Amino acid sequence: MTTILFAGGGTGGHLFPALAIGAAVQSLEPTIRLLHAGAERGIEATVLPARGVPHRLFPFQPLHRQAWWRNVRWPGLAVRLVRDVDAWLAEVEPALVVGTGGYVSAPVVWRAARRGIPTAVVELDVRPGLATRLVAGRVDAIWLGAPEAREAFPEAVRQRAAVTGAPIAPPDRARVGGARTRFGFQPGRPVMVVTGGSQGSLALNRVVAEWIGQGGAQGVQVIWATGRRTHAEFAALHRPPQVHVIDFIDPLADAWAIADVALTRAGMMTLAELAAWGVPAILVPLPSAAADHQTPNARAMADAGAAVFVPQRELTAERLAGEVRALLADTARREAMRAALASRARPEAARDLARRAIAMLGPGYGSR
Repeated sequence: MTTILFAGGGTGGHLFPALAIGAAVQSLEPTIRLLHAGAERGIEATVLPARGVPHRLFPFQPLHRQAWWRNVRWPGLAVRLVRDVDAWLAEVEPALVVGTGGYVSAPVVWRAARRGIPTAVVELDVRPGLATRLVAGRVDAIWLGAPEAREAFPEAVRQRAAVTGAPIAPPDRARVGGARTRFGFQPGRPVMVVTGGSQGSLALNRVVAEWIGQGGAQGVQVIWATGRRTHAEFAALHRPPQVHVIDFIDPLADAWAIADVALTRAGMMTLAELAAWGVPAILVPLPSAAADHQTPNARAMADAGAAVFVPQRELTAERLAGEVRALLADTARREAMRAALASRARPEAARDLARRAIAMLGPGYGSR
């Protein structure tokens, strides 16, 4: 049986692209077996078993960039990991290994390349992560979420890089009517979506709460996803049908389908969804993200005219009120932003990446 092994995780931004590509692979070639390599301490330790996805979890640990003395256990751990990864690769015999980022990705992809197994990496951020940079010179293909990321690699590596976009569910415009009914929104009144990602953002939530308290949401219909851990702190502001304060938007497509503007973080999966749905957004990067990788993502979108970039330290209720008013009052500006978003959108990225992966398996595959 032909096997594709995905290696990645730690966060949803590294795990869910692998799952999306895998689902697209099996829709094209149902006979291909999919396996996932993850870390015992990552989100995959919960998600993969819950979804019944065949996998192996390894005791990977993150490299501490500032508190370097906390890496004292790495040499001994690395020896064990190399041994365990090699043994597993020999056992499962993958025909292709695809790394999607996180600290599980680079070691598995590196050992696969050393064994002569075809390899690829998916890098969604504008500034490529450490895992991608470590193995870029060895892999057979690099699939990028943003065109700006190409410039981070030497010319020899760029020749193996393709801009594919991030693998998301393609927009379904038929959701609009049902989404308006779900939230009880009136046609003709603007809709604003607020989300800090799957876990929410306390910093964004507090600014939004102050903005609503100052009357900023007057005339605006708001869908605000707080995240489950802090939902109770803001639940009193739930005032349907104007303001919906919910812990998690599921499916998120219901929100994007009717959004006129958004306030979000700047992870690449979120940016890919904004581009695919054509939603002008105020982007506030997470300053504590690894290597501050969300800031280049937000800057690239703003430089392309596709979003507004506001550093978290500058986000206040007054600044938010001004940015929202300016966007909603300027139809021409929003249309220009939608055009810029459309130029970056790749809604069929998951299927494209699946085809590329299947083509790397050799004769007999990649014809669909």
